Amino acid sequence: MKRWLVKSEPGAWSWDDQVRDGVTAWTGVRNYQASNFLKAMKVGDRCFFYHSVNEKRIVGIVEVVREAYPDPTSDDPRWVCPDLKAVAPVPHPVALADIKADPRLADMALIRQSRLSVMPVDDASWGIICGLAGVAS
Repeated sequence: MKRWLVKSEPGAWSWDDQVRDGVTAWTGVRNYQASNFLKAMKVGDRCFFYHSVNEKRIVGIVEVVREAYPDPTSDDPRWVCPDLKAVAPVPHPVALADIKADPRLADMALIRQSRLSVMPVDDASWGIICGLAGVAS
């Protein structure tokens, strides 16, 4: 099982929206690298749900329940989306500032490629962030 981080602007799609809908297509990604990461997601993979823009923090965990298929919001077949299901909020949201301050997380893509909307998270970083967030890894 792989681990990921997916970003969303809370004004466009928030954690509350994800929880309300339960399962949703993760549409609208129009970056080649991020799209390739969506294509690599497998059923059962877990993702941190990150509020970008003003909040800049991990607020929940979602699970891949359907692998990538053509994004219905695009006429271009190269853009895909998986379906993600809300699993749980994190008891203690983890701010980007906290991630940047932890030297164990210095190599995370979130820090190195901050504009990327979908990115892998290595197992060690997943465990560290889960610890900060107050959830079992």
